[in-house]
Amino acid sequence: MIPNEETSGRKKEIEGKLKQEEEMLTFIKESLDKSDQLTNNMVSILSSFESRLMKLENSIIPVHKQTETLQRLQENVERTLSCLDHVISYYHVATETERVIREGPSGRLEEYLSCIAKIQKAVEYFQDNNPDSPELNTVKSLFERGKESLDAEFRNLLQRHSKPVPPILILDLIGTDEEIEGQEEGILEHLPEGILQDIIRISQWLIEYGRNQDFMNVYYQIRSSQLDRSIKGLKEHFRKNSATPGVPYSPIVPNKKKDTPTKKPAKRPGHEQDSRSRHHGETMGEKHGTPLGKEDVLDFEIDTYMYCISAFVRLAQSEYQLLMDIIPEHHQKKTFDSLIQETLDNLMLEGENIVLAAKKANSRHDFTSVLSIFPILRHLKLLKPEFDKVLQGTAASTKNKLPNLINSIETTGAKALEDFADSIKNDPDKENSMSKDGTVHELTSNAILFLQQLLEFQETAGAMLASQESSSTASSYSTEFSRRLLSTYICKVLGNLQLKLLSKSKMYEDLALGAIFLHNNYNYILKSLEKSELMQLVSVTQKNPDSLYREHIEQQIQTYQRSWLKVIDYVSDKNMPALQGAKLKDKERQIIKERFKGFNEGLEEICKIQKSWAIPDKRQRERIRQAQKTIVQEVYGAFLHKYGTGVSFTKNPDKYIKYSVEHVGDMIERLFDTSA
Repeated sequence: MIPNEETSGRKKEIEGKLKQEEEMLTFIKESLDKSDQLTNNMVSILSSFESRLMKLENSIIPVHKQTETLQRLQENVERTLSCLDHVISYYHVATETERVIREGPSGRLEEYLSCIAKIQKAVEYFQDNNPDSPELNTVKSLFERGKESLDAEFRNLLQRHSKPVPPILILDLIGTDEEIEGQEEGILEHLPEGILQDIIRISQWLIEYGRNQDFMNVYYQIRSSQLDRSIKGLKEHFRKNSATPGVPYSPIVPNKKKDTPTKKPAKRPGHEQDSRSRHHGETMGEKHGTPLGKEDVLDFEIDTYMYCISAFVRLAQSEYQLLMDIIPEHHQKKTFDSLIQETLDNLMLEGENIVLAAKKANSRHDFTSVLSIFPILRHLKLLKPEFDKVLQGTAASTKNKLPNLINSIETTGAKALEDFADSIKNDPDKENSMSKDGTVHELTSNAILFLQQLLEFQETAGAMLASQESSSTASSYSTEFSRRLLSTYICKVLGNLQLKLLSKSKMYEDLALGAIFLHNNYNYILKSLEKSELMQLVSVTQKNPDSLYREHIEQQIQTYQRSWLKVIDYVSDKNMPALQGAKLKDKERQIIKERFKGFNEGLEEICKIQKSWAIPDKRQRERIRQAQKTIVQEVYGAFLHKYGTGVSFTKNPDKYIKYSVEHVGDMIERLFDTSA
């Protein structure tokens, strides 16, 4: 029974589930039917909406098109009215701008340029649309008047406000560039800023619309004049203060050592220094109101010229900076070339005049004056890189002016050096030029002075000599090469001097005086070489020059000492008879008497003569005296001991033995001393 009950229960359970499923299917079917109904309703609504929208669109589009047409018509009307107004305005331009154009641009440049722009547009309109209208001639005439006024305003502004640069500012500019390290470069304000901007504005207009380059010619003429006046003002500044003590030339430029040659050799450093920024007051202010001598005038001219060359470079640099803002780029180099031409020509002419003066000085053997071109040459060579940089892009004839001047100076200087060496060799032997005391000859002192002065310009002088060399080595000469050339030259001068001194010494009848003369000159040369760099320079091409001169000096001392041999021979044992006992024969006594007498007379005569001779070098003078004193005292002392006190040769010994050994020494001590 139990199994049937279970089966019945399961059956009921299954039937219940089937019933639930049927109910669920019925619900789903009903839901799908409702969804279909809703979909159909929505489709119906959308179809109705689409139909209405199409009807609305068909109604709106024609209206929209009509509105667009009306707007386009309105815009065309407005545009036409604007064009009419614009065209009509061209007919009023002449009337509106005539007063401004007539009164000119002064004080209202922007307003003036605005009026010019209106006139220019009117000209363009009438040329394009109505070329035969009288209005075109009116506005064209007005435009030309306006352009002429701008040209005139450009000239007036530039002329009215361009001033020469004051000398103090120029010196400060040079000093800033060359003396003050780490300081910002000095900048010149050639024109007030507002005026400069107006000039730039006018130049830009003239370049773009004026189609006229005349203003560039006006520019270079006015600025060239001011550049020239600036240089002349600097010269005048120096001239006025040439004899005024303590004039402050420039607060920036400090004092420098003087580079121009003087009669006294200046103590200067071994390396060459540029003299460009040396304070000019040392040359001109140091005179304290006294009149300038010939050499001072020469120094003044040289210093002034070097300052002017430096000033030209600085001012030219400044002018180019100004020009770059005003002149169009493709015209800048040509305009600059024209601008600097007059001042550059004047400076080059002045340089050639200095060269000409040096040539004249050389022809009359005024070699100290010729040395004046050496600092100029050194200065120009140091300045040449900057000079070339400033003139870059100018005409070849302009760029070659400084190199040509440098070549001219080098040639003149090299010839002067050779002529000086020849003048030493060819110096005439005149008896009246020889000192009676055998002291240093003027030729020697002048030659040494010249060489000492040359030391200040070693590199310059070496370069001068090298410039005349035709060998391939000289074409690219080095500092060492030029130094060797200078050494060779100095050796040549000293060699010529030595030969000439030997020749002059033969003019003395007394060989001993000739020896003293040569001794003094050789000693002077040696001491001068040792006290300066000359010895080092000579040593470059000649070994041990000091030993050579000392050897010459010793030879002359020995020659001089031979002048005493005759005196010493009287008291030497040479040719004296052999004494036999204390009693002398008459002949022996006579020989001894003659020996003492000859010695006395010879001593007195030689001391009298040589007392007036001169040996300026105190050490050498004492050395020669002591050497001669030792020789004579030794021989005389031995003779006196043997024949004066050792034997009786006379009843009156004081007559023959006039001098003691000490007295003889005292007499020799007074040689070469006129005051003794």
